[in-house]
Amino acid sequence: MTHTVCFHCGEPVTTGMQFSTVIDGQAQPMCCLGCQAVAQAIMDAGLTNYYKFRSEPGSRQNALVPDELKTFSAYDLPEVQQDFVHDQGNQTSVSLSIDGITCAACAWLIEHKVKQLPGIVSVQVNSTTQRALISWRPADIKLSEILNQIGRIGYQAAPYQLDDQEVQSKKNSRKFLLRLGLAGFATMQVMMFALALYAGYFTGLEVEYRDYFRWVSMMFAAPVVFYSAQPFYFSALRALLAGRLNMDVSVSIAICGAYIASCIATVQGTGEVYFESVSMFTFFLLLGRYFEQAARQKASVSSSNLHKLVPLTAKRIGDDGSSEEIPAKRLQIGDLVLVRPGEVIPADGLVEQGHSAVNEAMLTGEQMPQSKLPGAQVYAGTINQDQPLKVRVNAIGQDQLVAEIIRLQELASNNKPAVAMTADKLSRYFSGTILSIAAITYLVWHQFSPEDAFWVTLSVLVATCPCALALATPTAVTCATALFTRLGVITRKAGVFEKLPQIDAVVFDKTGTLTCGNLTLLETRITKGREAEYSELQLQQVAAALEAGSLHPIALAFSPYAGTLEANEVHHQVARGISGKINGRDFKIGNAEFVGIELAPSEQQQVFLADEQGLVASFILQDRLREDAKNTVEALKANNIRLAIASGDTRPHVESLARQVGIAEVHADMSPADKLDYVRRLQQQHKVAMFGDGINDAPVLAGADLSIAMGSGTALAKNSADLILLGDHLWRFTQAIAVARKANRIIRQNLAWALGYNLLILPLAVTGHVAPYIAAIGMSASSLIVVSNSLRLLRVRL
Repeated sequence: MTHTVCFHCGEPVTTGMQFSTVIDGQAQPMCCLGCQAVAQAIMDAGLTNYYKFRSEPGSRQNALVPDELKTFSAYDLPEVQQDFVHDQGNQTSVSLSIDGITCAACAWLIEHKVKQLPGIVSVQVNSTTQRALISWRPADIKLSEILNQIGRIGYQAAPYQLDDQEVQSKKNSRKFLLRLGLAGFATMQVMMFALALYAGYFTGLEVEYRDYFRWVSMMFAAPVVFYSAQPFYFSALRALLAGRLNMDVSVSIAICGAYIASCIATVQGTGEVYFESVSMFTFFLLLGRYFEQAARQKASVSSSNLHKLVPLTAKRIGDDGSSEEIPAKRLQIGDLVLVRPGEVIPADGLVEQGHSAVNEAMLTGEQMPQSKLPGAQVYAGTINQDQPLKVRVNAIGQDQLVAEIIRLQELASNNKPAVAMTADKLSRYFSGTILSIAAITYLVWHQFSPEDAFWVTLSVLVATCPCALALATPTAVTCATALFTRLGVITRKAGVFEKLPQIDAVVFDKTGTLTCGNLTLLETRITKGREAEYSELQLQQVAAALEAGSLHPIALAFSPYAGTLEANEVHHQVARGISGKINGRDFKIGNAEFVGIELAPSEQQQVFLADEQGLVASFILQDRLREDAKNTVEALKANNIRLAIASGDTRPHVESLARQVGIAEVHADMSPADKLDYVRRLQQQHKVAMFGDGINDAPVLAGADLSIAMGSGTALAKNSADLILLGDHLWRFTQAIAVARKANRIIRQNLAWALGYNLLILPLAVTGHVAPYIAAIGMSASSLIVVSNSLRLLRVRL
């Protein structure tokens, strides 16, 4: 079955030809109004070559339609521009970060569109870094106009700013590239002289020419040894001072030993020199580490840029109703801000006025916009799409959700899986073993062939350097973590990557996992004969007062009915209910057993309210099933994973939901202790993952082999689960399993290659069949293979 795809972004078209744009005389289908507007803007500008030369489809333009394009007037404020605009007299320049660039044709399109504007001096777009350097005359055009023009063709641009970490990272990268470049240049020069020396063995090179080539080679190799190789020396020295061995110890011994021995041979005029091996070894080792560094940087770029989602400015509404543009960092808790359609929300807050859809994909991975009504929580960095919103700020700075996510990602990146720690320990033992073997090799060869002993030992040290072993897991884990970030999955604890592939049983709590957890009050039924004592509103307010101190989804269902009533002497009984005094009267709210009644089983979810005289009312609650719950269950079944529901709700209600999603094993009316006992019994035969809401059921979440929580923004910091799924999609869990399995396969491949290579090359090097320069090439190639294999994870499409 074939589907029509959008000509601009390549997404499926589900609206027929409702949206289309004429391109080269032919009407092309568009998936949405945003893509239609962008394509039409490209045609109107006469830039049809974009569609001829592009190699990748454009980005889907959910948030960009002509009447709702961002207004960038705030970027014209001098106090805002001072952070990123460079003034050069009669012209200014800015570096822009541009989202949506997929290929070189995108860069061409942006350059040609912006060059058409009056006052533009130059435009340079880099499709690799997704940045643009633009110079313009401020007397002729404003920065906001430039940003708007870029937005009209489907790309979101914002000033690019370096934080302290990026500045330091770039500084270190430049220094590293200088070391690498110097080593590469010197290696080329020394290799030319080495070839002349090797050729001289066959043509009878005169001694004075041979010595000349050796002295020149020694001078070219000196900066490599004394500058380019410095990181290895410092690393080895730190390890030795700490009383342990690392791979840089053997590397440093090999580099220094080979250079010193070659220098002695040059001065004395006897023996062999290996300046080319020293230079080549250093160059290839630095090259391998450069690719490792690039892999880590590429894998972590999305998380490191999260803080850039927060806009620089905000429209604060004063007490008199007037609005003013201010830097977002000047916002305070309690400020009221206006967020117009297409604008980014500048701070966490509660919607005070307005009804709109907000795109939270950049934080949660959830692509569908979320409806926001008055009282709803919104987050800094998310995009308002439909209608203006007035938001009351309730968190700023490091207390915002985006800051919490960054902290969790840093925690995840610092958590080493067990296999990584095992590999680190193995590489340390391996280094000690190699040094011992090298010493034995030297002693043995010194007895039979003293002139070859040193060089054979050098080959052993170089060829068996455990670089690939040390890189086998960190690069794969870093790339897998980047994929998790793209999916909106946060790992909080070590061991997640090992545990996920082993899971063969999943237990779901019901409320907040299989269901959305947003319980609403469907009906209030007053007990017959008590209608004269209470009205529906009074009973709802009593329930809200009793539940006021709870964060359970049932309690939140009554929060809209909170009034002036206040409960005293409140007592919570876990999984049963709450009791307390209101205006001197005793009330209880909870399940039927807790309020002291017997009730026939019902598929409806009910909560009962009683006073001193008995049952007063029953509340019928409803909760919406997650849209992807059934598909997730089917996917887990396809992976031969045992599924069960463990809930504190009544059996008929839980069984009704289980039938909807296709789960046969149901456990209802369970307390947290019952759930924990059930999970422990299940663990005798299975590796168990437990789905919970991250706040309740803490014992069973802690007791499971792997705990997963649906991450609501305000509760994110309180969650103690191993894995947190941001957004509302359960199928992220099945994708996380797929990523973890792929990562574990790649780690095993890396380890097998690293160990296999060393086991193969070691006897060849010990027996003198590997020259030092061949050993350098083999070791570096091994490391590059491991890094390249890990980078395949970043190309996984889910």
